[in-house]
Amino acid sequence: MLAPCCPPPSDRSPSSCSRPPIPLTRLRPGQSAIVRQIHGRPEDVHRLEEFGLRDGVPIEMFRPGATCILRLRGGKVCLRPNGSLEILVAPTGEGAPLAPETE
Repeated sequence: MLAPCCPPPSDRSPSSCSRPPIPLTRLRPGQSAIVRQIHGRPEDVHRLEEFGLRDGVPIEMFRPGATCILRLRGGKVCLRPNGSLEILVAPTGEGAPLAPETE
């Protein structure tokens, strides 16, 4: 299941689609972003939606790593990404530089 990269035109601000989405794993601690796409098995995507992680939701990387922690809607969510799930985000603000891409 794919979520759209940009919000519908009625919800779009001039800068909301200025940068292409990047993998969540490239955010550094304290960086904020907007969730733009979630790729994966429908049941995995649905589970993330139950936690409140869906397209258009602002997040902040609290602790990156193999098990990352995100600030999300006033709470924290712990994720252990696997190879079958990809979360793409659009960084907001300038903040710290992105983490290098990994293969």
